[in-house]
Amino acid sequence: MTSESSIMMVSHGLYGTLWMLSCFGQFLSEDLQFPGPADGAVGGSVVFTPDNPPSTSTDIIQWHFGTTPILTAQSDSTIITTAYQGRVRFDRNTLALELQNLRLDDSGKYSLTVVLSGGVTLRGETSLLMFENITNVRLTGPKEPLIEESSFANITSEGTGTTTFVQWMKDNSPLTPSNSIIFSSDNRSVSIGPVQRSDSGEYHCTYRNPFSSGTDKLSLIINYGPDDVSIKGDDVVDLGVRVSLSCSANSVPAASFSWKLNGSDTGVTTDTLTIDQTDFTDSGNYECTALNRVTMRNTTQKHALVVKIGGGGKGGGGLSSGAIAGIVIGVLVAIAGICGLIVYLTKTKKIPKLSLSKSGLARGGAQTRQDTEVNYADVSHFQKANGDRVTLGNYNEPTQYAEVKHGGKSKAPPPPYGSQVNK
Repeated sequence: MTSESSIMMVSHGLYGTLWMLSCFGQFLSEDLQFPGPADGAVGGSVVFTPDNPPSTSTDIIQWHFGTTPILTAQSDSTIITTAYQGRVRFDRNTLALELQNLRLDDSGKYSLTVVLSGGVTLRGETSLLMFENITNVRLTGPKEPLIEESSFANITSEGTGTTTFVQWMKDNSPLTPSNSIIFSSDNRSVSIGPVQRSDSGEYHCTYRNPFSSGTDKLSLIINYGPDDVSIKGDDVVDLGVRVSLSCSANSVPAASFSWKLNGSDTGVTTDTLTIDQTDFTDSGNYECTALNRVTMRNTTQKHALVVKIGGGGKGGGGLSSGAIAGIVIGVLVAIAGICGLIVYLTKTKKIPKLSLSKSGLARGGAQTRQDTEVNYADVSHFQKANGDRVTLGNYNEPTQYAEVKHGGKSKAPPPPYGSQVNK
């Protein structure tokens, strides 16, 4: 038998002895303590170290994964099994085992057996839980529009990797279950309904494990309205001014608008109706109808507008009371001036005064022609061309008479009137 064969036989015998010790060591001793289960991530590393390594010298140290040997260390050598070569490191002083390049199948129980120089055997056990890194977290939500009080929203999540914790958030606050918010048993999906406008927002779902995490987000839009429709604008305005009525509504998506005046369409389809210059026909009842084209709901609001003369309307363009008083005073002053001018012209004889005598007309008669009618009147005196004055007397007194001309022709009346004038 060669020396090499002898070493091999001893080695096999040692492995057999240690294996038996590891199997039955629980009946002998379990004095080696570990801090607790260890966690590891795929591709990472982990170190198993007993809290109370023996203070005396050791003859044999052996690590196992389940029943599979990892390494055996004696006073002068350390033998690592083929399956773990290049993946482990061992510290004889602390009995620590470092396992590198971790794989998912490294999850399980690890045991340490120590045979002291005095023949006492110590044994301890720990475990490793492996985690695959989380990737590709994704949320899926409803495809159809969500309408308040009639739709239900289902959000589901998925992802790869080892997940130990799933967390849901809405607008950076934890999403908690309620009568309308229900989570699945594995916490990977949530149902909301019937939805309310307050359910609109951004939803986050996060997958976690001790070594990695992944998050995805999804926005929900709840369509509602229109409600709270209102019209802003003046109630009473002046004639001829510019006026606008503005309609608003609480609605998602934004509502479209239409206007009616006294039941007739105005053709205005914006939120603001503007009248550039008011007329009396603009008075009446205005109706604004707000329509949500997703919910197919509509709401109408009314507003009465009165157009009147004067400055009584809100924001009207009528004259102020001071301006009106000024105009009245100006008109009175103008009338007084015209009257004064007439009096002045009359007194200064710029306007001649003629006194018509009905009796004279009766006595003198009238001469008519086809195109001219001349009336005569009593005249007290005339003035000659040279400035002398001709005085006219009574009927029975000697009198000088003058011819009264009318137009370009003249004719003296019959006697006793004459056309002679004493010079």
